[in-house]
Amino acid sequence: MSIFGKKGSCHETPTVTSTGAKKVALVGNPNVGKSVLFNALTGAYVTVSNYPGTSVEVSRGNTVIGGEEFEIIDTPGMYSILPITEEERVAREILLTERPHLVLHVLDARNLERMLPMTLQLIEAELPVILVVNIMDEAARMGLQIDIPLLSERLGIPVIGAATAKKVGVPEIKAAIAGSSASATPPFSFSRLMEGDIAEIAATLKGDYILSKKALSLLLLQGDDEVADLVRATEGEGFTLVEGAVREKRFERRESFHLDLSMERKGIVKRVLDGAFKTPEKRVVTLAERISRLTVRPATGIPLLFIVLYFGLYQFVGVFGAGTLVDVLEGKGFEEYFNPWITGVVKGSVPWPVIQELFVGEYGIITLGFRYAVGIILPIVATFFLFFSVLEDSGYFPRLALLVDRVFKTMGLTGRAVIPMVLGFGCDTMATMVTRTLETVRERVIATVLLALAIPCSAQLGVIMSLLSQTPGALLVWSLCLFGIFLLVGLLAAKVLPGETPMFYMEIPPMRLPQFSNVLTKTYTRMQWYFMEILPLFILASVLLWLGKITHFFEKMIEAMTPVMASLGLPKESAVAFIFGFFRRDYGAAGLYDLQSKGLMNPRQLTVAAVTLTLFIPCVAQFLIMKKERGWNVALSIGLFVSTFAFGCGWLLNRFLLLTNIL
Repeated sequence: MSIFGKKGSCHETPTVTSTGAKKVALVGNPNVGKSVLFNALTGAYVTVSNYPGTSVEVSRGNTVIGGEEFEIIDTPGMYSILPITEEERVAREILLTERPHLVLHVLDARNLERMLPMTLQLIEAELPVILVVNIMDEAARMGLQIDIPLLSERLGIPVIGAATAKKVGVPEIKAAIAGSSASATPPFSFSRLMEGDIAEIAATLKGDYILSKKALSLLLLQGDDEVADLVRATEGEGFTLVEGAVREKRFERRESFHLDLSMERKGIVKRVLDGAFKTPEKRVVTLAERISRLTVRPATGIPLLFIVLYFGLYQFVGVFGAGTLVDVLEGKGFEEYFNPWITGVVKGSVPWPVIQELFVGEYGIITLGFRYAVGIILPIVATFFLFFSVLEDSGYFPRLALLVDRVFKTMGLTGRAVIPMVLGFGCDTMATMVTRTLETVRERVIATVLLALAIPCSAQLGVIMSLLSQTPGALLVWSLCLFGIFLLVGLLAAKVLPGETPMFYMEIPPMRLPQFSNVLTKTYTRMQWYFMEILPLFILASVLLWLGKITHFFEKMIEAMTPVMASLGLPKESAVAFIFGFFRRDYGAAGLYDLQSKGLMNPRQLTVAAVTLTLFIPCVAQFLIMKKERGWNVALSIGLFVSTFAFGCGWLLNRFLLLTNIL
């Protein structure tokens, strides 16, 4: 299907949803605050799904403004309506096939001159545009002055200054959405020569299009194949005339057209901004900028990263989440109060012992599955996602991407991959989905392998950190093993998989103090998604384990795995944790927690089990997402490689620890 509709034009009535809601599309470069504005307009309850035929996620949410219902669409980041990446193609497709009632172009006030050319393109296309000049608070701190009314007058569209992270400008944006529907008419023009070339091609276009004929002509001159296919289908026999005119003009200006167009747009931007955008004689360097520079320089950025990891992951997630909160919820709440009470209730109500075992036995749905999910996993996940949301809202992640870009390039990745890698410490399933934002299939496969192998999810990480931190050196051995394996497998994957590492570019948002409401909203929505995913799986795992126990299949599995456990220097009871790990890796980590509580493992065995289990086969949810994203062949290959590699590393580590006796 073409990305443009054949019928209608941009002046026709915009498409509305089946519920009667008018569509409002948020567009703009990445990291300019579109998602913050989206959340401010829609709240926490949104729908996130793949755009049809792609692996790109699009968020949609409904809101009522001025008594009228609107559907807000948060489009992927785009730099131009001439698409290069899959994300830009999806963003343009949303703009043009769904024909929104309104387009909100969100840009960064600090980079106004660089981002305004896309505004010009949207106006050229005669789309109904409102410009949101965001991050005005940071621009003011830098001494930048922006005359919003003058900017609006020169562009011929409504312009709103905002700082959406602080809810500044949101009421004005809502009022503009409720009161605006007219398409923009360009109040500016190119040089006489450029306008003449555009007019000659536009004169050959006889069909009806969603885009203006001026915008179509420019895209044809820039060699947009998708637009050419649309025009061919729309014009029919008349396409020969269009094609001839485009070929003639492209040949005449073959050496300079793209440069000429770019320079003319820059010239228009400068005329628009003359007097409307003022910079101070001496640039003001804010405290946030100074901190930002420290985070991206290796000499200061690496120590700062270790400080963030120590206080965030180790102290907050590991010590507080997996230690203090788990002790209260699991140790006190479940073990001392809830489990004895519910066991009495079930045994008093259900006369059949085998059914009692299903709910409150050793592998009962309530006493094991629900206890693991709520008592052990939930507090760890909650503290991690709170930590993650604080870092995200502060603007630290893009700077971390810049910091690690050089290292990641040796593994066939770019700094952009740091986002799914860090998110993997929260949930590898979610992170595997996020790998779709990477540019090439090669990058996505490498990132998927590393997530499946060497990135523990927050619950698994928290439990293991809590267990190993009690033994000096054990946590260090575990950390060094995972870090070394991460680098080794990444380097090997970059050598084995064909292809080149793409160029890395990323918009850098301002560093700021996280907004409490934003952090809570992000944490809540992520926890809700995660808990709704894990609770059914934990219940299913408990049922399967119960079936395995009453049929004695579970005991047979433990016996079958005893030689493997022995080769790792582990007691046969540790097979239980690995069986749990088939369902979820964090479920397996919780199994280690039980074994350690019973005193069945010494520090060496606990370290070997922790390393092997961390590397072990991806959980069911992650494997299914791998299959969905990469296909059966890749998912099965990764699963087989990871499992074999995990037990091989566990055997080597056990031999090393026995020889050195360092633990």
